[in-house]
Amino acid sequence: MKSLEKVHRFPPRYGPEWGSGGIFGLRYHNGVLYFTLAFEAQAHFIREDSKKIYEFELVGEKPTSGGDTYNAVETVDEFIYFGGWVHAPAVYEGKNEKSTISFVNKYSHVHSYDTENDEVKLLWKDSIHHKTNWAGEVSDIIYDPYEDKLLLAREDGHANLGIYEADRKSGEAKCLNESPSLKGALVHDAIFFGVGKNFELGVQELHVLDLITRKWERFSIPKSALDGHPIIRPVLGDMESAYNRVFAFTRGGVFVGNPLNEEEMKFARLFDFPNFYAPMRVNALPIGGGLLIAYNAHHDAVYKPIDKNTKLMAEVTNTINAPSILLYVTPPMVKIVGVFGARITSIEKAFGKILLGTNTTPNTGALEATPFDTGNRDIVILDEKILQERPPSVTFALEMASLAKVAQFFGETVFGGIPLSGYREPKVIINASKDNTLSIYEYDLELPLNGACEETIKIDPGRNVIDLSSFGGIVSFKFEKMDPAGKMKINLL
Repeated sequence: MKSLEKVHRFPPRYGPEWGSGGIFGLRYHNGVLYFTLAFEAQAHFIREDSKKIYEFELVGEKPTSGGDTYNAVETVDEFIYFGGWVHAPAVYEGKNEKSTISFVNKYSHVHSYDTENDEVKLLWKDSIHHKTNWAGEVSDIIYDPYEDKLLLAREDGHANLGIYEADRKSGEAKCLNESPSLKGALVHDAIFFGVGKNFELGVQELHVLDLITRKWERFSIPKSALDGHPIIRPVLGDMESAYNRVFAFTRGGVFVGNPLNEEEMKFARLFDFPNFYAPMRVNALPIGGGLLIAYNAHHDAVYKPIDKNTKLMAEVTNTINAPSILLYVTPPMVKIVGVFGARITSIEKAFGKILLGTNTTPNTGALEATPFDTGNRDIVILDEKILQERPPSVTFALEMASLAKVAQFFGETVFGGIPLSGYREPKVIINASKDNTLSIYEYDLELPLNGACEETIKIDPGRNVIDLSSFGGIVSFKFEKMDPAGKMKINLL
C-alpha cells in the first residue's frame, strides 16, 4: 500500500499531441506498480521504497511525448512488457489556422522492465518517418506461452498494420497477419483478434490463431443484436476471455461466443446511444471470475469543427448523455458498480483494491494539437467490495432529436441496453409531443446468448412515467415514430 502514497494527480503538462492522453497500462507485478502517463511519455515504476520514471529516451531524443493510449501491457516471469507509441523527439508545429504536430519522429515501441534488476530495455521500435502518417501503434501485447513469444496488435496507423510476433529476448519481430487489429484475447489454446477499420466501421470479423498448429481461421460477426435490430458502428474497445468464450466490448454493446466450439458470436446491446459513448481506450480486467470494464462518456472528440463533416462529428462526439460507467460482467448478470466522469483509461487490481486511471478530457483530432496534455488525470482507489454492493444511482438523458438524426444515417432508432441488476426503482420518464409506442426489449447475458422478449407501451403526449421494476437483466428501447421534440430520462435508483 505504500506504493500508492507515491501516486499523485497529474495536471496538464508538456506533451505535444492531440488533446489529452491519460494513465494507461496500470499493472501491479512482482512488487512493482507500473503505468505510462500520456501524453508526457513517462513510464512510472513504483515500489514501496522507491519510484523510477522512464521518459523513453532509449527510443530517440528528448523532449518526448505520447507513450501509450490503448493499455498495451503484459507480464511474463519477472518482466513487465509495455508498448504503444512515442514521439522522440516531439515536434510541435505551432498554431495558426490549424494546430499540428509532425509525425516524422513517431515510433511504435515495445519495452521490457526487469522487476528484479530495476532495468528498462528497448525491445523493438518501428517508424515510417512521415510528416503526417505513422506506423501502426502497438495497441495490445499478448503472451504466447507455447512459443514463448509476444503477439502485438497494430491497427491505429497508416503502415505496418496487422498482427506481429516478437521475440522476448532479441526483439526481432515479424508480421503474422496483415489485417489491422486493435485487440486480442487468449481463449483455451487460441488467440482471437478483432479485425476491421475501427474508427470507421468498427470491428468487422475475428481472426483466430491456433497457438499449437499456427493455423488461422476467420469468423464473421452478426449484423443484428439480441433485440433483433441492427448493430451500428461497433467500434472495438477491448477483448477478454472468460467462461471459455471471447468477449469483445464495443460501442453499443458486447460480442460473446466461441465459434471454435460452434457457438456463434452474438451481440448484446449495452449503452447504445446516438453519440460516441463506448468502452474505448480502456482495458477489461478479469476479477473475481468475471470481467470489469468501463464504458466511457468522452474518450475521443472533435474539438473545433472546420467543415460540415467535422461539425457533425463534433456534435456526435461531444454529446454527453451519461456518466462513464464501471460495469461488472458475471453472466447472466451485468451490473453497474461505479459512476465516473469523462473517462476511465485503465483498470487494475492490487492490495485488495481496484485502481482506476481517470481523465477529465478526451483525445482530439489531427488539426487540434496542443504543446501540452490538456487533461487532469489521477488514479482512483476503490475497495473490491463494490463488486458485491448495491449499484450507485445513475441517470441517462436523451434528446429524441438525436435519435432522429441516427435514423437519417442508419435507418435505425434502437437504443439503450441498460443493466437493471440491483436497482429497486428503475424508471423511464418521457416527455412526448405526440402519441407514440415504445418497445422495450428484455434480455440478459445467459451463455450462450439468447434472444430478447418484447413488450410495447403506449406513450401519450406530455409526461409519461414507466416503472421498469418488473423488468430484469438488460433493457433496450425503440420508438415506433420519431419525436424530435421529445425528451427521455432513464433513472436508476
